[in-house]
Amino acid sequence: MIGSSQPSQCAINDDDMKISHFLAGMTVYAGLVGAAHAAGAVCPNDGTVRFGVEPYESTARLLPVYTDLAKLIGQKIGCNIQLYVATSYNAEIEAMRNDKLEFGEFGPLGYVLAHQVAHAQAVAGFSDDNGKPASYYASIVTWPGSGIKTIADVKGRSFAYSDPASTSGHLFPAYGLSKNGIDPDKGVKGVYAGSHTASFEAIRNHKVESGELNSDEIASAQLHNEYDPSQFITLWKSDPIPQDPFAVRGDLPAAFKAKLTSVLQNLDFHELPEADQKFLAANEGNSLKTVPQTDAAYNQIRDLVSTLHIDLAKM
Repeated sequence: MIGSSQPSQCAINDDDMKISHFLAGMTVYAGLVGAAHAAGAVCPNDGTVRFGVEPYESTARLLPVYTDLAKLIGQKIGCNIQLYVATSYNAEIEAMRNDKLEFGEFGPLGYVLAHQVAHAQAVAGFSDDNGKPASYYASIVTWPGSGIKTIADVKGRSFAYSDPASTSGHLFPAYGLSKNGIDPDKGVKGVYAGSHTASFEAIRNHKVESGELNSDEIASAQLHNEYDPSQFITLWKSDPIPQDPFAVRGDLPAAFKAKLTSVLQNLDFHELPEADQKFLAANEGNSLKTVPQTDAAYNQIRDLVSTLHIDLAKM
């Protein structure tokens, strides 16, 4: 459901009520995946490792794929994996900040914030066909008949962002608007759809006059036979953006962190069911493998944060 909102607050205190509040913002799934049987396995939390995923797609699409992925990771590290699919980007950050996650897949902007406030450390990313970290792009689109012909025409019109903490769903579209002389907050009638899928549907069904659409969502919609390029007009397109990193919590026990890092850097999604492979290939990287990734890869995101004068502490 589309509705106006403000970026949710990320700052919390340590009392139990606040912790309970942000946990209510998570969808909990997949408790029994991966037995703690590997020789020498040192699993925290009595054998349970908690894995967070930001809601870059609808929960219905994410759950079956990431349940299988959690099981695969659990088998490789010899620990039970408990999967948390967050209901917002900040809910995942809050969970790691409060030591409720050992690792997670974050959006690039979400990762920059998680690195700043939750001790997240990028260790792996999805690979492209050349064995390098994969990338994607953000765009601003409209639909034929909206009356919008150029990016300048977006001013004063309804505009769908996905989530306040989304890189391609908020940060880059805001950057694109700003570079074209439009205030991304006051220059458009912005609404937060909640996910890339919801933003795509809002534009496709003419609920808004313009909005964000990233290349991963296009690929996913194509996979589900829901994308018709004639229904969209591209007004602006970003430079390549590094794909989501897998990040571990920095204060994990050294031996376990090293083992988890090694597993995350060498995943082969060909071990997953075919339907999962198609989903991940459409959304993350055609090679269906992971490679090492570093924090420095997200410095361009930090540059954009500086350009847009975004105070991450207030998100």
